[in-house]
Amino acid sequence: MKELTPEQIQENWNKLIQLIKDTFPEDYPDNRREKLLKMYHYFEDRMCMAPASGKEHYHNAHIGGYVEHVLNVINCSVQIKELWVKNGATINFTDEELIFAAMHHDLGKVGDMDNDYYIPQDNEWFRKNRGEIFAHNPQLQYMSVTDRALFLLGHFKIPMSQWEYIGLRLTDGLYEEANKSYYISYNPDWRLRSNIAYILHQADSMATHIENDVWRKGEEQEEVEVKERIHNIKKVTNTTTDDSEDEVLNKKHQDLFDELFGDK
Repeated sequence: MKELTPEQIQENWNKLIQLIKDTFPEDYPDNRREKLLKMYHYFEDRMCMAPASGKEHYHNAHIGGYVEHVLNVINCSVQIKELWVKNGATINFTDEELIFAAMHHDLGKVGDMDNDYYIPQDNEWFRKNRGEIFAHNPQLQYMSVTDRALFLLGHFKIPMSQWEYIGLRLTDGLYEEANKSYYISYNPDWRLRSNIAYILHQADSMATHIENDVWRKGEEQEEVEVKERIHNIKKVTNTTTDDSEDEVLNKKHQDLFDELFGDK
């Protein structure tokens, strides 16, 4: 399981807050910047620690993974937009609108006003066999991540433009069944009239796959290091160890879970 240091978690949080201040002007109608900062201040303790997913083989299923993922999607969305521009695409939205939608596409993973969306998975079988580090909080009323994001923005009375709404609403592409009518239409009058949703979906997919690649490389490196340690122990002692390589790896993961979520 990937780990971020407390310093990295704090640095990512500071980057996110600074991005809000740099992107959204103070004189935006309805005090949007002020309302955004108020919302982020409310969720700070939970949001900066939240994972981006529950299973280690998905993406960023670690403490601080949510903010890290949001920053990655914002970065990818700006780069992809520039690529679209370079190749002649029509861009009828601002960078501010693009960043707003990217910043809040997964806001629902913070949870509601009182409860986290993810909680530590305390079932050892699920952790070992499913790679499920976090579980969905049963205390929450069910909403899709996107619907909860829109609900929270509405709760804090944060206004958004039409393109921000469309971009945020459709970032998950056709992975979200409710988006099908937006992406697939046989009536030309109902077509998407902006490329913002396509760009954001590409950015989210790109960030997710890269985060998974980083996790996979880390897991492979950990396994190599464990095998090397076992080999060295056997070589020095000229004996066999009671634990198989898989058992050593499983114990390592259990120790890490206990360190993060145990009563120690």
